[in-house]
Amino acid sequence: MTAKQAIEFFEPSPRLLMGPGPSGAHPSVLAAMGMPIIGHLDPDFLRLMDECRTMIRDVFQTNNQFTLATPGTGTSGMEAAVMNMLEPGDHAIIGTCGYFGGRIVEMAERTGAKVTRVDAEWGTAIEPETIRNVAKQNQPVKLIAIVHAETSTGVQQPIEPISEIAKEFEALLLIDCVTSLGGIPVKADEWEADILYSGTQKCLSAPPGASPITLSEKAVQALSERKTLPNTWYLDLQKLEAYWDNRRAYHHTSPISMLYALHRALAITLAEGLENRWERHERNGKSLQNGLEALGLELLAKEAVRLPVLTTVRIPESIDGDLLKSELLTNFSTEIAGGLGNLKGKIWRVGLMGESSTPDNVLFFLSAFGLLLRKHGFKADVTAALDSAAKTLNV
Repeated sequence: MTAKQAIEFFEPSPRLLMGPGPSGAHPSVLAAMGMPIIGHLDPDFLRLMDECRTMIRDVFQTNNQFTLATPGTGTSGMEAAVMNMLEPGDHAIIGTCGYFGGRIVEMAERTGAKVTRVDAEWGTAIEPETIRNVAKQNQPVKLIAIVHAETSTGVQQPIEPISEIAKEFEALLLIDCVTSLGGIPVKADEWEADILYSGTQKCLSAPPGASPITLSEKAVQALSERKTLPNTWYLDLQKLEAYWDNRRAYHHTSPISMLYALHRALAITLAEGLENRWERHERNGKSLQNGLEALGLELLAKEAVRLPVLTTVRIPESIDGDLLKSELLTNFSTEIAGGLGNLKGKIWRVGLMGESSTPDNVLFFLSAFGLLLRKHGFKADVTAALDSAAKTLNV
């Protein structure tokens, strides 16, 4: 390219985001990213950080002092939590019923800790007794980790029984809330959980790029009693906390514009009201699932543990799942995702998170999806699907 050639600025095609993340963002969240950049130690920015901390506590339903947002997507929160809580000689029990539980295992193994994996069939939740039995045979236990909303399978893990086991064995309880925070109830203090982290691009409906995380006093004490340095520098939580608290110690240049967006998204979440927001996600998710079943499709996750914010749909044998997914994007500008790991090529994943969780999107998606299924020879009853969804939505 010569100096005289014009540079064409990139502009994405409009999309309806109904996959496992990112979700659509409110226009004011996107506009916030366009505000003037200021320094990461500017008094105005430090005030914004303090306000973000307060709002993150509110959405996690906690009074934990140690609360911040790590730079990076939800995976940065996962890595920060695992690498800071575990070291050689520790024992961790990790429940896995999908792809992201397996990712926690991979990270934990890199710390040098002893890791015991407790598996459940994908599409089901972890049985608490399996964790209790492993803990009995492998004491002491430093950490029990679980994924609250398993994005790869559409399963919502009941937390209260796992919390009781963690207390019984005096273990730290780590909960992955990447897909759940802002969409379904997350109650850090009530659950007596010790480490929780999330992502911004799911039910909080901000762009990807920060990971809210909170630690209990018990977790902070464990962090201070480490015998070795964490196997990470950038995500060393003690260093990050020294920047986020009143010390304001320089650690990295904060993603200024990302935190503008996070601040706005948190404010929108809390203005709606957590109870209202949870109810909205529940209602819209149930209407989508009823509609999909009325189309003649089978859902993967068992009904008792089915997430409202992420629905997994078995691909009929007669259908090319990737082709239909591609046609949905091309013809209807709507994004969904396929399966991960063991479920690659076997399921579609349909998200209704944050700003994307609306009745209009439910009805539009069922219409478009049903038409494509019929095009490919599947006898989808679109009218029945819309009637079923509308009944659930009470429209």
